[in-house]
Amino acid sequence: MPTPEFDMREEDPFEASARRHRSPGPTRSMISDDDVTSGLDALEQAQARRRRRVDPLSVLAPLGALAIVVLAWQVLVWAHVKPAWVLPPVTDIARALWTSLTSGEALDAIWVSLRRGAVGFALSLVLGTTLGLVVGRARLARRAFRPLLAAMQSLPSVAWVPFAVMMFYLSDTTMYAVILLSAVPSIAMGLIGGLDQVPPLFERAGRALGASRTQLVRHVLLPAAMPTYLGGIKQGWAFAWRSLMAAELIVQSPKLGFGLGSMLNQGQANSDMPAVMAAIVLVLVVGLAVEVLLFAPIERRMLHRRGLAPS
Repeated sequence: MPTPEFDMREEDPFEASARRHRSPGPTRSMISDDDVTSGLDALEQAQARRRRRVDPLSVLAPLGALAIVVLAWQVLVWAHVKPAWVLPPVTDIARALWTSLTSGEALDAIWVSLRRGAVGFALSLVLGTTLGLVVGRARLARRAFRPLLAAMQSLPSVAWVPFAVMMFYLSDTTMYAVILLSAVPSIAMGLIGGLDQVPPLFERAGRALGASRTQLVRHVLLPAAMPTYLGGIKQGWAFAWRSLMAAELIVQSPKLGFGLGSMLNQGQANSDMPAVMAAIVLVLVVGLAVEVLLFAPIERRMLHRRGLAPS
């Protein structure tokens, strides 16, 4: 009778331990394409729900900061740090703001300033983008104009007002000139910085696919440079709005109309601090509205398309 043969080889203890603790788990053949698709759909729907959910902190935090500022102002009023005509109570500022809104003066001033700012910024966007493309793509133009654009960025906006007044006299052209000289350098430098960050492989791939120079700029370079370019555009709007307020505050003429800067000048001339503070509040509100309603949605859409939007 034959005796059974046994494998007397000693098993590696590490392999035995790994085999005992190894879970069966699904293999590649056990996972179907439908499972993968449903999993990806569920993940996308969860991300969409997170995006639609409004974070209460994003709303309450700015309101809390505003309440702290108002409370600090009122505490200084109660402490009599300055006379009442210099440091008026919050109620007087609110009353002056409400009066200017109900009388229509504030709305007319907002329209005049916003129209000037929109037209001047649109022109700045066209000129700044064109200049940025030329300086960013041409080596000689880069060496000649990039230092000049960087120097113009550091120049205070109010410095352009006397130059524009002497050049164009008291007209809307003076306002537009101040906006252009303040906003164009920031927009151009933003685009130049974005073009510097575009990998050379993108351009070579576009040329290999037969893209023309215009198609290369439109479909390859500008989209790739968009994050830095958008930052330059936002900075350009901030400079444009500040320079416009400075120009309206300094340059006064019936031919120029009555803008928010004129409201500031009128309050200063009348030593009316509540009116001055009301005008400052309106300037801040318009600037914040442009940021929230225009630039913030564009930035979120761009980040979402690149997969960089916060969850």
